[in-house]
Amino acid sequence: MGFLQNLKDKLAPAKDKVAGLAQQHGDKIDQGLDKAAKVVDDKTKGKYSDKIRTGTGKAKDAMDRLAGTPDEGKGTGGGPSGGTTPPTPPPAP
Repeated sequence: MGFLQNLKDKLAPAKDKVAGLAQQHGDKIDQGLDKAAKVVDDKTKGKYSDKIRTGTGKAKDAMDRLAGTPDEGKGTGGGPSGGTTPPTPPPAP
């Protein structure tokens, strides 16, 4: 058994726990991401708004995937000044 497989086996219980927490507290996590994005956008005086918006959207999409919830329009864009990012295609089987 290879090193990576051993690592995956040892991290599986942690991944399950994180997925459960993401399901349970997804709304709070989304609110925290929005709040952090707004603070950073304010500090940079809007200079990086598009990058902040993109990063926030990707972080929300990753949380949705981790939690196993379908993307219901949240997590796309989601920065302080709105906007959208293209939806992430589902993983290949």
